[in-house]
Amino acid sequence: LTIWIIFAVMGLVAAWFLLKPLQYRVASLTGLTSLAIVALAFANYYVIGTPDASSKKAESVPDINAMVQSLADRLADSPDDLEGWKMLGRSYINLGRFSEASDAFREAVRLENGQNAQTLVDLGESILAASGQTMTPEAVSLFENALKVDGSNPSALFWGGIAAANRGDIDSAADRWERLLSTNPPADIRQIIEQRVAEWRGLEAPQATGIAVDIAVAASVPTDIPGETPVYIIARDPANPSPPIAVTRRQLAELPATVILTDRDSMIPGRALSGFDAVDIVVRLSLAGTPTAASGDWFAEGPAEPNQRIALTIDRQVP
Repeated sequence: LTIWIIFAVMGLVAAWFLLKPLQYRVASLTGLTSLAIVALAFANYYVIGTPDASSKKAESVPDINAMVQSLADRLADSPDDLEGWKMLGRSYINLGRFSEASDAFREAVRLENGQNAQTLVDLGESILAASGQTMTPEAVSLFENALKVDGSNPSALFWGGIAAANRGDIDSAADRWERLLSTNPPADIRQIIEQRVAEWRGLEAPQATGIAVDIAVAASVPTDIPGETPVYIIARDPANPSPPIAVTRRQLAELPATVILTDRDSMIPGRALSGFDAVDIVVRLSLAGTPTAASGDWFAEGPAEPNQRIALTIDRQVP
């Protein structure tokens, strides 16, 4: 049974790294999902790193703090275990123990002689988190060194750009974030990067892909519906309507109005409105107050394409 646990753990951990977009990471993950990832990753390391561990140990995963402490104890006896120090650093990050994460990543940097860009970034990020996101001189130095080791590392380019902007070197900040754009970040992140680069360059920010929806209300809609009743403007993939691509909300009292849906209204990171050639637009006057259709709701719908204007009149009612 142990080998199947190992395979399952490795699959889940690999899936998480594949879904993590281009190493754009926050200082710590949150919630039960984060803790589960730490537990699974540690279980993988614990079993593989201890060939003589019993099946009982592999199948009975202790609480996360105990697992992390076990790894720390092991590293005290095996200080040259590079991957162990990295695992310990990531575990501390996920537990919010940022100072201890910094200590662990320092050991990894020492073992690699400062020649691994991502480990330098990991240490810099842990220092940032420990300082309340203050760009300390040590963190800046780490990000700069990471760029010297690997000038295409996305995380190093991201933080290096921020560091340059903080010291007033907006030309270097723009250069770095333009290189960051060449790593093909997700559309919603790309839009933010492009806008900031345009500001640093003193240029007009590029126009975001959007769909302008002119919304009117038919005379057949009862006039006694409260003005604060929500109106949802939804973009859906015709081939896969759920979940929606983008959603925004207005109130009945604001209509008629023109609402522009853009990538900023996207529901799921990496699944941006600009990534679709055609969508269905639904405008729903929700008597129940929810974006999902319910009996009695009034609505309108029609096809649209990016950078197109569409006029919809709310005149149909859900049976």
